Amino acid sequence: MKHRHFLIVVISILVASVAQAGVVPGPLVDSNWLKANKDKVVILDVRKDTRSFTSKPVYKKNKKTGKLTLAKVAGHIPGAILVNYKKLRGNQTINNKKITKMLIDKATFEKLMQSIGVNKGDVIVIVSKGESSGDMTSATRLYWSLKYYGQDDMAILNGGMAGWLKGGGKVSNKASSSKGGNWVAGAERKEILATSADIAMAIKDKNTQLVDVRSLPQYLGTWKKSYVYANGHINGAKSLPDELLTGPRGKASFISADKMKKVSAAMGISTTGNMITYCNSGHLATGGWFMYHEVLGNKNVKMYDGSMHQWTTEKGSTVDLKME
Repeated sequence: MKHRHFLIVVISILVASVAQAGVVPGPLVDSNWLKANKDKVVILDVRKDTRSFTSKPVYKKNKKTGKLTLAKVAGHIPGAILVNYKKLRGNQTINNKKITKMLIDKATFEKLMQSIGVNKGDVIVIVSKGESSGDMTSATRLYWSLKYYGQDDMAILNGGMAGWLKGGGKVSNKASSSKGGNWVAGAERKEILATSADIAMAIKDKNTQLVDVRSLPQYLGTWKKSYVYANGHINGAKSLPDELLTGPRGKASFISADKMKKVSAAMGISTTGNMITYCNSGHLATGGWFMYHEVLGNKNVKMYDGSMHQWTTEKGSTVDLKME
């Protein structure tokens, strides 16, 4: 009897621990799930436009029907913590060259998370404004950064604040406040970070897919960002414009796993095997990484943080217009 009682206790503990670890059902949650589980998670609202966090949403009224439609996203989910996107990235010196918009170092990132009130063991849901694919990749950039520094229990609110408001969710305009937290970064997960050496090897041995998550005009080289020093794309890269990852503007939700597989097939991209995603500066590329690594479960996907900025800074104007 004692042995049986001991087994029951052990099993109960294991079941409880599994249940606790499984708060989020996956890398994406919807507004209904968040409404039902809001008290179990810490909500991190990431945006560049920090003033909108304490503003009121703007609605337009149809003169004929009187129906209100969301015109401008503002405010936040009650209790959410504001994360200034601009503080997530900084400068690095690599091979005596200044590379901007890079992942901040471990100590700085840990201090940032503590300063906004994140604690050890917190289950995190990341929210962006959700008005565009660019907003949703702000969420994936924070997600990737947290993942790199050891956080596992987290998800992104699909559709962001736009989806929350359109679904009738409550909104607050109060400023974010914090008493500080004790979140601690873990070992750096370098298996999800690609370097320029990894890119050079991928070009040479063809065993790794390179996926360009910028717009098609940038991929084809008809125009480029000012901090990218050559037109076109890295040799052999496939195009996956970031707007394919989400729905249209207004409420930009990530597409389903099945649609992602179909989109990838249409763009000539295999969803299995080694892959490196890149963009101009490691923002949009996290969206591609998120969909392949987290949603589709391909754990052989890396994100090139320096992306075209670093590659063209190091290589100069050697990246020409490629039409393969």
